[in-house]
Amino acid sequence: MPSGMLFTKALLLTSGLLLSLSLLASENDVENNTSTPVETVHGLSLYNSPELPPDFAYFPHVNPSAPKGGTITHTAVGGSFDSTNPFIIRGTPVTGISKIYDSLMASNPGEPFSLYGLLAEGVRLDPERRWIEFDLRPGARFQDGEPVTAYDVVFSLNLLREQGNPFYSSYYAGVERVIALNDHQVRFEFNDTESRELPLIVAQLPILPRHYWEPRDFTSPTLDAHTGSGPYRISEVDPGRRIVYQRDDNYWGKNLPVNVGRYNIDRVVYEYYRDRDIAWEAFKAGLTDFRTDARAATWAIGYDNFPAYQDGLIKRITVPDVNPSMMQAFVFNLREEKFQDPRVREALSLTFDFPWLNTNIFYGTYRRTESFFQNSEMEATGTPSEEELALLEPFREALMDSHHSERLFTDPLPIEHPTELRERLRLALDLLRDAGYRVEDGVLVHGETGRPLTLEVLLYDSGLERVVQPMLRNMARLGVQTSLRIVDINQYLNRVRSYDYDMVISHFPQSNNPGNEQRDFWTSAAAEAPQSRNRMALAHPAVDALVEQLIRADDRETLDIITQALDRVLRWGFYVIPHYHSGETRIAVWDKFGYPEPFPAYAMDLDAWWVNTDREAELQRRHRRR
Repeated sequence: MPSGMLFTKALLLTSGLLLSLSLLASENDVENNTSTPVETVHGLSLYNSPELPPDFAYFPHVNPSAPKGGTITHTAVGGSFDSTNPFIIRGTPVTGISKIYDSLMASNPGEPFSLYGLLAEGVRLDPERRWIEFDLRPGARFQDGEPVTAYDVVFSLNLLREQGNPFYSSYYAGVERVIALNDHQVRFEFNDTESRELPLIVAQLPILPRHYWEPRDFTSPTLDAHTGSGPYRISEVDPGRRIVYQRDDNYWGKNLPVNVGRYNIDRVVYEYYRDRDIAWEAFKAGLTDFRTDARAATWAIGYDNFPAYQDGLIKRITVPDVNPSMMQAFVFNLREEKFQDPRVREALSLTFDFPWLNTNIFYGTYRRTESFFQNSEMEATGTPSEEELALLEPFREALMDSHHSERLFTDPLPIEHPTELRERLRLALDLLRDAGYRVEDGVLVHGETGRPLTLEVLLYDSGLERVVQPMLRNMARLGVQTSLRIVDINQYLNRVRSYDYDMVISHFPQSNNPGNEQRDFWTSAAAEAPQSRNRMALAHPAVDALVEQLIRADDRETLDIITQALDRVLRWGFYVIPHYHSGETRIAVWDKFGYPEPFPAYAMDLDAWWVNTDREAELQRRHRRR
């Protein structure tokens, strides 16, 4: 990418050209569109109609009279940050930055995938899904007072696709072009008319201020408190230590139905800590007041000798997961030749002794994750259905070559492996021998090359060492030469971006409506894209085809069947070593918050919480006395 003045000039010229083309195109498009008027509506939904009527006053789960004020201080674990620009490859982005941005429409946490007007007050979707148009609210403003216009929307999409993280070019690949029809009307034209999700995806586009970013180098990390149009503005940046967001009293959209009863807390703070142990001590000391408790031991016994908890000053909340349980896993780097044989990957997977971990470390609180879409109708179970086989059959030869087995077509899921460790290791050694390895003087070496099988796990969080080490010990019993490398977050990101790793831990969160984001997880195009989520570098024609079919599914039943077939291909490929899940989110808070109950059906919606400022002052006095 160009930099400095060359970058600025190029960006100005490009933006000017795009704006001119948009204006020229809009004259013809408006003329061509008058013959077939499309109804303007207040909301969109993936398969059905939105549940809330056009005149809804606020989301059903919120407290419209929630008080304003107070502070919420979160724990951010992982070292540091060096950029307030989350949209680019370079730098380590700060947590919570999405709070400063508005999108065209906002989701309702009480519905699976429905959107209602935010920056846009009305929307028109072509019945054949060739285009979508948004009417922007004339009163919409950025935090510096400049109006939000259709040209900002055009600029945002083009900027993200051309100079942002490669994820955006993939995510918005179905958009042919975006056109400013006038100051307050914008149209997205699609080259992909079969993706039901695409119109909703563009409705969630974060809108960046053209007047701010146009003269700046978007591709470079920055710590500037740049402007957005959202409910919060950046008020303090302490690099690597904390970021503070202040509620904008002049927020243009505070009285919109999608915002009433939300964004109640004045200050949102993220305090950074290098590891979980330090963060836990900070919470106990009252330096932070909200934490998601991901460590089973802390949740099980950590509060037993915690005086504030015993005195009722700490609340613990469990929120059942309503989305598929997230796949967290050790990920093989398939760029390494030694991991390209599925028998090697399956053998190494057998060394992960979940029953021992769950008994000795996790206090029996977890369940083993087996599916990439666990606890949903999209999870593949049993033997393949006729519909799944019809999807897989065109790729039988390629799948047989890549998986070295027909089990994908014949055997049931979940995969039946021995539960007892000794038997698992015996099976693992048999698989490694089938893959051409033998043990020489206690070292596993390849029979042809004589090279030992080595594996290094790369981490940035020392808290996961207790999960990694037992597995590495079991691998060593097979003769694998193993190591664990823990580095700081910046070095970790640099190594991941340059594909310099054998194995890392990665996450594959899924919603109840998977779509375009699946390209970034699994496809060949994402395999070599910097910072994609396809950390294993998976590139398979069957996977590519299934992802595209999934995106184009036009009903729920078809989506489920395609996703089951994809899940089956991924699981029998042994591309990852799955971890575990609890089926709930565990939260601990100092008792100063109010929140609406019950929680909405599809998300907790922390934006609907508020602070009891009298209770907050009482807790602050207590902390000062200690």
